[in-house]
Formats: sequence, structure tokens, C-alpha cells
Amino acid sequence: MAQNDEGSNSKEQDHLLPIANVGRIMKQILPPNAKISKEAKETVQECVSEFIGFVTGEASEKCRKERRKTVNGDDVCWALGTLGFDDYGGAMKRFLHRYRENEGEKVNQERVDNNSGELEERPIGGSQPRNYNLD
Repeated sequence: MAQNDEGSNSKEQDHLLPIANVGRIMKQILPPNAKISKEAKETVQECVSEFIGFVTGEASEKCRKERRKTVNGDDVCWALGTLGFDDYGGAMKRFLHRYRENEGEKVNQERVDNNSGELEERPIGGSQPRNYNLD
């Protein structure tokens, strides 16, 4: 019986975000001297994993109805709005727009770099941290 418990626990863990990632995100929000209990990390881990599954399921259903196989960022934004998370949907749309702009700049720079060895290389955020301020 112990193996069944371990097996079901392992399957449950497969559907959760890694606890280390959850803890790292929590630490970024809290003051530097704050402590986070294991129970708090596990509770947040379960909640955010469930939330992601909930939103993804809604986006996936939209894609299924439209006979598409790939869920994209626009589908996730739509799902957030449909589920009543309009504030998050708006923030996600702004992030997605900036992300796509950034990716377009990187692709264009790679084309320039690959097409001519004489052109000066211009970093597009290379080693600099990207700021995705959504305000």
C-alpha cells in the first residue's frame, strides 16, 4: 500500500509547479527578512497550479471549439477575461504585446547579424535585464 500512496503522490506532484520556483517568487514579493513556512509554500503551490490549470482549460476549450491545436497567449488573455479576471487579462495583454515587440526586435537583429559581418552589432537587451513593467 505504501507504493500506491507514493505513486499517487508522485502523480499529484507532476501537476504542481516546482516548490522551489513558488518559493523564489514568494520571496521576491516579501521583505528581505521575511520567512516563509513550508506549509505556506505548499498552499500557494497548490493554488497557483490549480489556477493555471483552470485558465489553461478554458483557453484549451476555446481552441478545441475553433478546431485549433495550439493555445497561444491571446487565448490565455481571453480565458482570463471570460473567467472574470479582467484585471489580470489586461495586464497579460500588455505583457504579451511587449514580449512580442521584444521578440520581433531580437529576430530582426539576428537577421542583420547573419546577413552582413560588416554591420555593427547592437545589443537588443542581451545581458541587460528586461523590464516588463505592466503599469
